[in-house]
Amino acid sequence: MTKRQSVVIVLAQSKGGAGKTTAAITLASELALLGASVTLIDADPNQHAAKWAKKPGRPEKIALVENPQGRDIEEHILDDIAQAKQKSSFVIVDLEGTASAAAGYGISRANLVVIAVQGSQDDADEAAKTIRLVRRQEQAFEKSIPYAVLITRAPAALNPKILRGIVSDFQEAKTPVLQNRLIDREAFKAIKTYGGTLHDLQDGEVSGAAKACVDARAFTKEVIELIRSTQQSAQAGREVA
Repeated sequence: MTKRQSVVIVLAQSKGGAGKTTAAITLASELALLGASVTLIDADPNQHAAKWAKKPGRPEKIALVENPQGRDIEEHILDDIAQAKQKSSFVIVDLEGTASAAAGYGISRANLVVIAVQGSQDDADEAAKTIRLVRRQEQAFEKSIPYAVLITRAPAALNPKILRGIVSDFQEAKTPVLQNRLIDREAFKAIKTYGGTLHDLQDGEVSGAAKACVDARAFTKEVIELIRSTQQSAQAGREVA
């Protein structure tokens, strides 16, 4: 990825409460701490990402685009993304938890769609709806839109049978699943309550802070590597054509 190239990463899931906002602010924070300029667009009417961003401790390299009550997200999301791409190396979009027109618009501009899934069949079923939405946008805009499933709020020590089955089903359907997961740790909840980043927390104050930092950095690294890989594949395809 060149310095002038802006990357749009969309966090999506047609079901609310799947952990996509936690993933969005975690990814934005880690990228900023690595030195990248980031714009975080909160395109969810609940505005949970914006609430975090307004608390103390947000990295200076993260700019916020919020959608206060009364602002039409569907009307503004494409312009918000376009403007953010002019200013930041990474644009992180936290979509609303429904398969809406605004979600479709956001997905249409993505270099990568990360679909948050907890270890439940309901989340897996809704993820399938989100994947279908991605594919509809691919058809509408005649472009490939890479996507991958992120397992969120996973148990720290166990790999439950239901979760194993869900991951197996995704793999059988040839749906990419990120190897790194966001483990269910108190630290991820703490940053949404108090603001700041995982690296501001201490194990003595919040359980699992150090391990959460490792989880977050591994997740971010895998996302960056996946984007590089898809961009290289797309470039190779253009050269062959």
